[in-house]
Amino acid sequence: MKIRNSLKTAKVRDKNCVLVRRRGRMYVINKKNPRLKARQG
Repeated sequence: MKIRNSLKTAKVRDKNCVLVRRRGRMYVINKKNPRLKARQG
C-alpha cells in the first residue's frame, strides 16, 4: 500500500485499477494485481 498525494498516477498504472472512497479516504484497488494499492489522505 502506497500513500500518495495524487492518485491519478496510481490509477493509470494498470487498467484494472479502481478508485474507491472508504471512510473519507480515497483508495486505488486492483483485484487482478493486489500489489497495486494506494491511498490518499
